[in-house]
Amino acid sequence: MNNPYEVLGVSQNASEDEIKSAYRELVKKYHPDKYQNNPLADLAQEKLQEVNEAYDYLIKNGSGGSYNNAYNSTTGQGSQEQSVPEYNDIRGIIDSGNLNLAEQKLARIRNRDAEWFFLSGMISYKKGWYDDALAKIRTAASMNPNNFEYQNALSNIMNAGRMYQNNSYGRGYPNDDMMCKLCQAYMCADCLCDCI
Repeated sequence: MNNPYEVLGVSQNASEDEIKSAYRELVKKYHPDKYQNNPLADLAQEKLQEVNEAYDYLIKNGSGGSYNNAYNSTTGQGSQEQSVPEYNDIRGIIDSGNLNLAEQKLARIRNRDAEWFFLSGMISYKKGWYDDALAKIRTAASMNPNNFEYQNALSNIMNAGRMYQNNSYGRGYPNDDMMCKLCQAYMCADCLCDCI
């Protein structure tokens, strides 16, 4: 991993607020929605992953002190995550539909690793908060890109969003011109019926 301070563009003396601010700006800059149908999409995704790793490293290890060059980032499943026993319990609670309890238990976990973002995203998804779910699951997938479950969930949510966009663009009707003509005919018939 590159020096996280350099990745985020902050000094080694940066406060946590400065780090968070720089992180938010970079996430906006490299957000995948800005690079749809763009040849730079893969590069932006790589950069976003690097930004997420740098931010995660600095937040977990505190912003004070110097960067440890011995830090070695691996990307295997669970590589940057500590196994939290509550996660299995929270998964069961989400599956049972008790989203408020799952959310309360998740809020007690201080380590915001990829699994935390994934579960938080799944709670949002089940509540119908699709934008929030997409953002959180995208974060989980970028933090741990080799996790098939995260990538699959992200793909499913993005595909569902595309289907919604396509239907909403056409207002859900296969032929808008035909619907307009039918509405005009109905309005004309209604006017004629009143006159007779």
